[in-house]
Amino acid sequence: MLLGYDPVAYVTRGQPARGDPAFSVDLPERSYYFTNAENRAKFVADPERYEPQYGGFCASGAAYAIKLGSDPTAWAVYQGRLFIFGDVLGQTAWQLDPSWNVRHADAQWSTIRDTGWRLASLAAYANKVPHYKTGGQIRAEWQARHQGERYPDYNPGNMWTNLFIKPPGWRAAEGFGQPALGYPP
Repeated sequence: MLLGYDPVAYVTRGQPARGDPAFSVDLPERSYYFTNAENRAKFVADPERYEPQYGGFCASGAAYAIKLGSDPTAWAVYQGRLFIFGDVLGQTAWQLDPSWNVRHADAQWSTIRDTGWRLASLAAYANKVPHYKTGGQIRAEWQARHQGERYPDYNPGNMWTNLFIKPPGWRAAEGFGQPALGYPP
């Protein structure tokens, strides 16, 4: 989970930090690495406080019932909760209105939590939620609020690769359009 980044560090340090496999916690279907024994102990004592929301999938995509991959260097702590994004575009979109995104993602998550990421995403693309916004609409909204600033120039890859060829988080791990973070050991 989180490509080996320490979930506690986001909350306590205010920044991502690579964990060490020597300080790990294995939970069903996910493992976390921590920078030290203290962070590991904090997590074990209160995992709900530190685990990323929406199973570590993109918090921006979750608002639309889409389970997109994640990039542990695109993140936010909001109202004490850790949110991870698929990339800088997801983070930028989410930051337009965090409360709107959290409200919609919390409502959608209960409907997709137990559905596989491919199936959930395909279903969401085929049957868009009533509040769905296209990338162009999000970009226009962002540009209207940030006159004179540059919208992130990032290629998220194509749907075929993201849903059928590569696993969630591949872009961050392999360095597609950004520095490669690598897969954890």
